[in-house]
Amino acid sequence: MDPQNTEPKVLLSRAKTFRLHTGNLVNRSRMKKKCPCSTSEELRDCIQATMTDWVSMKKADFPDVLDCSLPEATDAITPEEREELKVSGQSLFMYSSSRLSSPACQTLAVSQLDSVIIAPPPPLEADQSLAHLQPAWEQLEALVRSQKIAAIGTSDLDKDLLEQLYNWAQVKPSSNQVNLASCCVMPPDLTAFAKEFDIQLLTHSDPKELMSAETFLEAMRDGAQDQSIADWRLEWVLRYSVIVKSRGIFKSKGYLVSAKRVEP
Repeated sequence: MDPQNTEPKVLLSRAKTFRLHTGNLVNRSRMKKKCPCSTSEELRDCIQATMTDWVSMKKADFPDVLDCSLPEATDAITPEEREELKVSGQSLFMYSSSRLSSPACQTLAVSQLDSVIIAPPPPLEADQSLAHLQPAWEQLEALVRSQKIAAIGTSDLDKDLLEQLYNWAQVKPSSNQVNLASCCVMPPDLTAFAKEFDIQLLTHSDPKELMSAETFLEAMRDGAQDQSIADWRLEWVLRYSVIVKSRGIFKSKGYLVSAKRVEP
């Protein structure tokens, strides 16, 4: 086999970790022309389109961490413009308790993200608990201590759970997102607690499950044109944004996706 023309399915069968970067969606014209109906649909389209372009590129080695990204689609941030920009992980969707890293810093060529809001993996039972949140939060705290992230926040916590997290955490949550679908008006007790402890309340409209395991595999299969892909499991999805502070407009936005190959 020609090592300069290695088939994607061979790379996918040998790598242990898969990282995908959609590139800057503000400038990417090859996405579907129609406007996606939801974040979930946008993410699926992004994965499929990135995979489609990536499989056409020549690959020369067999890395453990497979980088599915397109250099020309990434807008790196120069040191000169960093002070004028707010670089945020708008939502970090966790699918497992896997170890977090700071790939956005490397991808966007910045030393630190201004903020990251985490959506922990869905609990096995209906109700969340502090014990369910702690592993992911401790990893974020480590990234704050290493100065990879300046501030960290949470998503969809009610007043009681937010208070438990605040009292337990070494690095306190700076914000909490509330789903617009679950409440039209902020709960008074949550509002009062957030005001007392200087926690910013934000809103979002993301679905409870951003992407199912099967939808992720389907997007990979369609993009790679390989229906045999089946042994990859989502670890996390980071939706990031880069905003020009003085103008309030997006310079770039996109997704970073991490998956782990399931050993037979």
